[in-house]
Amino acid sequence: MYPEVGTEQYIQSFKHNGSLHRTWCKGYIVESDEKHIVAVTNKTWVIESDGRRWLTREPAVCFFWPDRWYNVISMIRKGGVYYYCNLASPTLFDGEAIKNIDYDLDVKLYPDRSYQILDENEYRIHAREMNYIEDIREILDEQMDELLAAMEAEEDPFNTKCIERYYQRYLEMTHTIR
Repeated sequence: MYPEVGTEQYIQSFKHNGSLHRTWCKGYIVESDEKHIVAVTNKTWVIESDGRRWLTREPAVCFFWPDRWYNVISMIRKGGVYYYCNLASPTLFDGEAIKNIDYDLDVKLYPDRSYQILDENEYRIHAREMNYIEDIREILDEQMDELLAAMEAEEDPFNTKCIERYYQRYLEMTHTIR
């Protein structure tokens, strides 16, 4: 099951212990098939697990895969595209929301192609507290290497042309229905 192109869907991230981590109240689906789901968030409400709410400031093209242990949020800013990559379980869509399990580790890729690995301490703490099994830790290590290699090679979605293509599709799709 895949979300229908042209619909708005919730995006939910959980923690390994099953608790809800974060919800995006709408992602506009611009592409959806067995390979991936691509959604655009634009001035979207986000609800944190503690109930805090905030509104996204810029449009973002978000990529979710059913066979990769990460997802990518590509934020379109005046200074260029910033990528926020979450190490997470493969994504699924259950008819209610686009869902995954967040595994704490994140990578931020800047327009100048430099990057920063974030939340390593949180990952170590949660791995111990929530008992991440060895298989998951090994998969996450492998997927981190794959993610960094894809960023380095500027594979889709880690290039401006890819983001511009999907964002333009979003603009065209939303313009025709308004």
